[in-house]
Amino acid sequence: MNTHFSHLLNRTWLYVTVFITGAAVMVVELLGTRLIAPFYGASLYVWTSVISVTLIALALGYFVGGRWADRSIRFGLATIIALSGLLTLIVPWLAAPVLLMTDPLGLRMGTFVSTLILFTPSLFMLGMVGPFAVKLATSSLEGVGTSTGSIYAVSTVGSVIGTLFLGFYLFPQVGSREIFIGLGLGLLILAFCVAFFERKRVKLAISLPTVAILFTASIILLPLINDSSKQVADDRHFQTRFERESLYGWVRVVDNPEKNYRLLMMDASIIGAATISHGENILTYQEIITHLPKLSPGMQRALLIGQGAGHMAMTLKQLGIETDTLEIDPTVSEAARTYFDFTPTGKTIIGDARYEIRKLEGPYDLIIMDVFTGGSEPVHLLTVESMLQLQSLLSENGIVALNFVAFFEDGRNAALASVAKTLARVFPYQIALISEPGREFNDFIFIASNQRIDVDTVGLNSQQRNWFKQRLVTLDQTQGFILTDNLNPLESLQTRKSEQYRLMMVDFFGLTQFIR
Repeated sequence: MNTHFSHLLNRTWLYVTVFITGAAVMVVELLGTRLIAPFYGASLYVWTSVISVTLIALALGYFVGGRWADRSIRFGLATIIALSGLLTLIVPWLAAPVLLMTDPLGLRMGTFVSTLILFTPSLFMLGMVGPFAVKLATSSLEGVGTSTGSIYAVSTVGSVIGTLFLGFYLFPQVGSREIFIGLGLGLLILAFCVAFFERKRVKLAISLPTVAILFTASIILLPLINDSSKQVADDRHFQTRFERESLYGWVRVVDNPEKNYRLLMMDASIIGAATISHGENILTYQEIITHLPKLSPGMQRALLIGQGAGHMAMTLKQLGIETDTLEIDPTVSEAARTYFDFTPTGKTIIGDARYEIRKLEGPYDLIIMDVFTGGSEPVHLLTVESMLQLQSLLSENGIVALNFVAFFEDGRNAALASVAKTLARVFPYQIALISEPGREFNDFIFIASNQRIDVDTVGLNSQQRNWFKQRLVTLDQTQGFILTDNLNPLESLQTRKSEQYRLMMVDFFGLTQFIR
């Protein structure tokens, strides 16, 4: 009976250990994207780097852990877990210097190298846990295959639970830095428990002092780690009025009292801007909103996808048009109401556009899609399938207006051409406008409809007609691709744009404004 109980106890503590460390792996992986997104964005390159680094670190951990498990007598599982805890704990402390150091490498290499430096050490140590656990299980359980399969199955279940717990519960409640710190301390506490249970293999006189030293070092570093979040303080030019980490990014409202403007930011993208004194919109490309109703007289109802600060919806209200707004991030919606005096004139919908527009009932006379910022882009919203959804919501004479940031390149930019080509697959008529004529890097507004768009025949006065004609551009659609849910290379086509926008933001704000 005692032998059976001993086997059961050994099995239980090993399963609990690999369950927790399996969950820790996924938490570190998911948090990794959130930690570097404000600096490098949340693009496919960030996810590719984080996933690649995770696999590299785990592979190395499995290999080295297996060899050490066979050869080491005094290096126990508790020490490995304690080291992983310490290395996880210091990630937020190291983030700022590592990101600043890798910035000259550019978007792709900077993302990969910073991810490699920040997350490899802790993930490597967590990868070593599995082989050590298998070694311990093999000595007390019958059958190597059963032991190995059980250990890795429980670890994988831990990863699943950790992912669900983080995404569905923890993220909406706690910031990523605090989660990193909590996870590191949790692993250190786990190490103390493991030291007791593996005492038959590694004497407590050896493992316990090692774990205690690492735990003490963590406690000493904790004030420095907490202070590191305050290193990026407001400078004399910019004052942060609002700051919150949402499910989708780092939302901030930043003032520059000296120049009298206020910005609404999501990570490193500006999604709204106004004067502090009067609340007037100062984003140039949004000037078109006052002209759009003239292209299809009699507009009464509009849909704005990508609410931002809500200025376009408020302008349409002044023109007598009721506007439903669709915004994915509730924190952005809250900031718009509180700091930009946004007052909805129609329904306020919170959710992802591809999902939510399926539930909407048209018709809309005007649909504006303003989600393709200078930062990361939700490319799934710019496909033939997505445009067909919008077309189904349009009234007979309705129009779709889409804002897109890119280089002009004399009309031969592949990304711009792809947008035009995709719209042409769905809508028989379209025009393209450049926001600020004469600038290479610019906002481009595509206007598409089921009816002909002719600025010479609609009810425009001469000034409005000249406004359109000065901004009309011709795009070479042969340079582009038709974007579909199956094949959408838009993000890779926009690599140069992403790098340029990041450089502009860094020159404007300084590097430290994008490090948490």
